[in-house]
Amino acid sequence: MQKDCEEPSAFCILRSAFREAVMSLDPRTWDFWVLIGFGGQFIFAARFIVQWISSERRRESHIPIQFWYLSLIGGAITAAYAIHRRDPVFVVGQVSGLLVYVRNLMLIHARRRTS
Repeated sequence: MQKDCEEPSAFCILRSAFREAVMSLDPRTWDFWVLIGFGGQFIFAARFIVQWISSERRRESHIPIQFWYLSLIGGAITAAYAIHRRDPVFVVGQVSGLLVYVRNLMLIHARRRTS
């Protein structure tokens, strides 16, 4: 964070943090990992479109298996990004989600084997 004021104050710290956040929105400053993070987010968000289309086709709320695979793939990529960033809050949130996605896929496949 760059120093904007002679002495630290809440206003100066917030202003400096805001400037840093705005600069991180400039694609010219992105590295390979930012693109990986966006890719993971894109795949993760695609699951909602898949679920919506599936529900519209059935005319009822439905979660297809593709939803869980997109969750798992997007979540894993985003978790890798979080680990690279060394952000413990982000890592815990992504990794705990991965457990849910894997468990749902296990339940779906177990039911299919018994059917």
